[in-house]
Amino acid sequence: MYLQHFGLREPPFSLTPDTSFFFACSSYQEALNTLLVAARNGEGFIKITGEVGTGKTLLCRKFLATLNQGRQSTTLIGTQDQAADVPPAPRFITAYIPNPYLEPRSLLLALAEEFRVSLDKDTDQHQLLKGLTRALLECARNGQRALVCLDEAQAMPLESLEVLRLLTNLETEKRKLLQVVLFGQPELNERLQHHSIRQLRQRISFQYDLQGVHKDEMERYLRHRLTVANFPGETLFSKGAVGKLHRITSGTPRLINIIANKSLMLAFSEGRQQVLSKHIRDAAIDTPEARRDWLPWVLVLAGMAVIASLGIAWMALQ
Repeated sequence: MYLQHFGLREPPFSLTPDTSFFFACSSYQEALNTLLVAARNGEGFIKITGEVGTGKTLLCRKFLATLNQGRQSTTLIGTQDQAADVPPAPRFITAYIPNPYLEPRSLLLALAEEFRVSLDKDTDQHQLLKGLTRALLECARNGQRALVCLDEAQAMPLESLEVLRLLTNLETEKRKLLQVVLFGQPELNERLQHHSIRQLRQRISFQYDLQGVHKDEMERYLRHRLTVANFPGETLFSKGAVGKLHRITSGTPRLINIIANKSLMLAFSEGRQQVLSKHIRDAAIDTPEARRDWLPWVLVLAGMAVIASLGIAWMALQ
């Protein structure tokens, strides 16, 4: 492996959603701010959407890790006056459901398990709702707020989404007993257009569409991950490599990590101490999802080469 060659403690571009590698690019920071402000305001439903590979799971884990750290530990974008309007951080108990492709009863069982509600194995849906309601009321009496994050929410059955809405109907005079954060691909927006869950759609008070890493943030993104991995130098990527990496990936974090990891292997195999543009190109060839971003340019260059060859041949004939 290339770790010793480059002086790294761990792989800097692993696909595991490790919050220590969280990079607060503009889109991530705005999404995190939205989540924290919405949660502390006690809103019922919050929605975060993003294309495949844009880092929704990492953002979700960072949000859950930050939620109970207090306002001072989170950097909010904006003026000091805007930051002063953020309410003090309440105490949260949280649940995380990574695979919400569950029918209503299974979803309620998963929530009960996450919130440590003791129930009999054969409890029916009515008793499940009663048990969860008691647990949520107890949280409110203790000055706590209950919040659940559902990843891959675009896969949720409509009936399960409706059960979530019914749970968020529970409230005290001051606030909802349960807050729900939906993380999903853009297909989630299409799913929420269904007529049968229009009431849920109306209750989404905060939402954000997650974008990738911008071109001017790419170098800082790479440096950040290398620094976390204990790289002793300035950077491993040449300027040309950074630009090509952004063009090929369009700033999608998962593709960035895949191609950056492969390019490090290629540089290591050549005994080089820096990743060059050619390493990014060769790594992209081995990454099918990235091909559509750079293949048109290859075709253009190939076409230009053919035209040049024909021109040379014509001149020779003349």
